[in-house]
Amino acid sequence: MLLDSLRRGVGAGAVAGVAYGALLALAINPLVRHAEHAGHDHGHAHAAEPAVSAATTAVASVGGGVLWGLLLGAGFGVAYYLLEPALPGGDAATASVLAAAGFLTISGIPWLALPPVAPGAEHALDAGTRLAVYAGAMAIGATACALSLLAYRRARADRSRIVAATAAAAPFAPIALASLAVPTGTAGPPAALATAFRWLVVFGQVGLWALLAGTFTALRRRADPDAGATLDEFEDNRSTAGA
Repeated sequence: MLLDSLRRGVGAGAVAGVAYGALLALAINPLVRHAEHAGHDHGHAHAAEPAVSAATTAVASVGGGVLWGLLLGAGFGVAYYLLEPALPGGDAATASVLAAAGFLTISGIPWLALPPVAPGAEHALDAGTRLAVYAGAMAIGATACALSLLAYRRARADRSRIVAATAAAAPFAPIALASLAVPTGTAGPPAALATAFRWLVVFGQVGLWALLAGTFTALRRRADPDAGATLDEFEDNRSTAGA
């Protein structure tokens, strides 16, 4: 039932959102403050007293993380219900494939053109251009994920999983090459801080999607231990029957 899948998605999103909010509060926010102070020092200016306390910022970060998790979880639950029969893998792998597609569409592929930058950095592109590039990259990411799934299904019908996985990766190769043509240079915080911030953001989003998929699968198994027939199982059974 769609409603059951939506509920599991929201529940999984709440769990993932709390974890993501905690990462924001405990790791990313302190790094942001450090980067801001470093930016002030680099400009030989006195750092202003923060207008909002660290505790208030932490609470807001956790709340924002939960809301983001709930939003992703709701979309994940609906997408899982609609796409489950076509997704490759077995139970947990099915949710993981969907989570990977969500991450690539919303964050991963857009970040190839516009990687996360620390606060205070000066962008090579203006705000309007960055928004257009990001939206276009999301559309390209969604298309690439759909083509990847189609390529996997066609290859998996009469070939091994290794060949099918190679075919599934092919739609992403041109995207990686095209991203090299987009200017992404920034100026601002020290390089070490900027790199640390970028990888924390990437780690946070990867962890958010992974926890969302894992929790969703656990809730699904708890509700229906026998559920989980997938495309791969169907193809394997069909091949066995035809042998």
